[in-house]
Amino acid sequence: QVQLVESGGGLVQAGGSLRLSCTASGSIFSINVMGWYRQAPGKQRDLVATKTSSGTTNYADSVKGRFTISRDNAKNTVYLQMNSLNPEDTAVYYCSAMLWARDRTYNNYWGQGTQVTVSS
Repeated sequence: QVQLVESGGGLVQAGGSLRLSCTASGSIFSINVMGWYRQAPGKQRDLVATKTSSGTTNYADSVKGRFTISRDNAKNTVYLQMNSLNPEDTAVYYCSAMLWARDRTYNNYWGQGTQVTVSS
């Protein structure tokens, strides 16, 4: 089995910064894409940022220039550096990984989510 564990969420004031971390573990062969999604109450889960194994990044327009996604492949870890936070960034942030397990099956996995709250 595969597990994704997130950390780094919390309460910050508008204009502040926060860094999220997510580590994948278990029966992993290779991770293709890692990324972050977020979901506010009553809304759908939306893409925040992704990073492929080749280094290609994709950001939601709302976070471009403020958020940076990075990966440490040796640790199966993805990070999200969030700067210039505003109250609209308040949501539960979920880590995502698209990967091949050691049995060569390919699936998308999700973390448990971590709450980010930005006060005004």
